Amino acid sequence: MAGIRIVDIDIYHPTNRVGNDFYIEHFDARGVDIRGLLKALGRDTRYKIDNDDENSLSMAFEAASNLLEKTGLTGADIDLIAYASQTPEYIFPTNSLMIHRLINGAAHTICIDSNANCAGMTAAFEQVSRQMLGNPRIRRALIIGSDYVAPHASPDDPVYFANFGDAAAAVIVERDEQAVGFIDSIYQTDTCVYGNSLFPAQGLAKLGQTGVDAGAFHVKFIPFDDSICVGAASESIRTLLSRNEIGADEIKAACFSQLSIGNIRAVSENIGIGEDIAVYIGDEFGYTSTSSPFIALHRAITSGQIQRGDKVLFWTVGAGWQNVAMVVEY
Repeated sequence: MAGIRIVDIDIYHPTNRVGNDFYIEHFDARGVDIRGLLKALGRDTRYKIDNDDENSLSMAFEAASNLLEKTGLTGADIDLIAYASQTPEYIFPTNSLMIHRLINGAAHTICIDSNANCAGMTAAFEQVSRQMLGNPRIRRALIIGSDYVAPHASPDDPVYFANFGDAAAAVIVERDEQAVGFIDSIYQTDTCVYGNSLFPAQGLAKLGQTGVDAGAFHVKFIPFDDSICVGAASESIRTLLSRNEIGADEIKAACFSQLSIGNIRAVSENIGIGEDIAVYIGDEFGYTSTSSPFIALHRAITSGQIQRGDKVLFWTVGAGWQNVAMVVEY
């Protein structure tokens, strides 16, 4: 039986690096102390776009270009392009189609955009892998995750304004008769906070009907305890590992959502994974949402934490909320 293996991964982030001091001063001027929030989330620096030429699509193209150059592949070698973003630069045409044009993709290539919010790239990887297992004519897929949240964050909202970083990740997966690769996945959905993060706040229809002010297009966020997903995520991961007869000690890297270092530690402890296995890059990159588990994977590979054949566990959570976990053999 063929497997869907990771060929390689690369990332892109802007050069402009911003520390916590900028955001602390910003909110101090508004009479809001965010020091405790930044400490709880584990933030130190993040990379931020500081020009008018970059956006989620341009970052996605840079990550994809870096990856193609690194692997020696071209756009013509890609049978499927999947683009995951909750802040796509365009609604139509698909951003994956625009990437196809930028990398000179082949005529037969499938182009799809998807959105599962912060869980988007993990869900795209999982869905593409399953599609490839059922369709042998898809040999290689390029999966990209990219978010640029800053333009849509209210300057009065500490969570969205101070927490996020800008970055993209791109990964190529390949059907291989000799590989294990993607092993299994699990989803868990609870809609108890489905209305706490709305974007655009007034809905897309208002844009065409009446237009909206710039502020009305920001994310509408009602604060809640983000750790509410930890218990359900831990149970899902235990089920995932158990039904595949994988012990926690076999996991060599845990590439989790980088939303909160507290959640990473809590889930790791609940499932029996050590802090040295759970990769944390949120102190350097900030929260890059959809791409964050894959930037963690990139760090695990480039640091030498994992080698070919090692098992890697992914977990992330999307707004609303939805837990997505999967296990792959690198």
